[in-house]
Amino acid sequence: MVFAPVPLLTVTIEQQNDEAELHVHPGGQGIWQARMCAGLGASVTLCAAVGGEIGKVIASLLGDEHIDVRVVHRSSGSGWYVHDRRDGSRNEIAEYGGAPLGRHDVDELYCTALAAGLRAEVSVFSGVATEGVVDPEVYRRLATDLTTHGGTVVADLSGDDLSAVLAGGLAFLKVSHEELLDAGRAGDDSPEALVGAARKMRDEGAGSVLISRAGESGVALLDGEPFLVELPSLEVVDHRGAGDSMTAGVATVLARGGDLHEAVRTGAAAGAVNVTRHGLGTGRREAIEELSGRVRLTPFHS
Repeated sequence: MVFAPVPLLTVTIEQQNDEAELHVHPGGQGIWQARMCAGLGASVTLCAAVGGEIGKVIASLLGDEHIDVRVVHRSSGSGWYVHDRRDGSRNEIAEYGGAPLGRHDVDELYCTALAAGLRAEVSVFSGVATEGVVDPEVYRRLATDLTTHGGTVVADLSGDDLSAVLAGGLAFLKVSHEELLDAGRAGDDSPEALVGAARKMRDEGAGSVLISRAGESGVALLDGEPFLVELPSLEVVDHRGAGDSMTAGVATVLARGGDLHEAVRTGAAAGAVNVTRHGLGTGRREAIEELSGRVRLTPFHS
């Protein structure tokens, strides 16, 4: 189950030869994670709330994804963004994170996600584009309820949402070093500082932790043991979505009963393949499986 509370409508303008192209897709962290999980062979149920004219478009487009979609129709409008990539970079033209979920919206979405999460081997919690759209307490309550009933929760969150899910308890947390620095959870991006931050988050409620470091080796704390995660080097087309693909790879392996080391290797490979493509949360399964054997987990001794 992928809990993607407020997905976005993404509109991207690109240039191919002399012609401009317009691409319209459902997007947001949870959508990209669900897409990669499905691409890796997982059976995925996506739980999301959509509303307004934009929400109708998102719901329609979600029907083209290879996932089971459980949509709650919210009383307020969904978010969106428009990006121009014709010069090779990503330029934001306009964006809107969406209105905050109302009380009745939250109640309906919570029950939908709880039911799907209780049936799932793994539940993935994804973040939102704009703070305040979803109350962090929703993450804490859902993590608590699913964990209490034997569920495995994987989260990719930051800020107050991260603190909330830690309070609820979870099996696996993926977070970027930038998010830890922004939150004051790490003093710098050195492996020593990040291992220390991972240990603190484990004390707060995370079973294992994976910290991505952009183009550098990641840091993992797996069952209390620290590792450096050395990713395969590939030419970058678009770095966005790599962390979401990493989370999806971890969750998919855990859902099929794989161990933590296999999960991290697959996640790292999925993130590496994603940066070679324009599409977010995409990558061919055979390439990811081949690269996963080239990811090195090196015990770290500070």
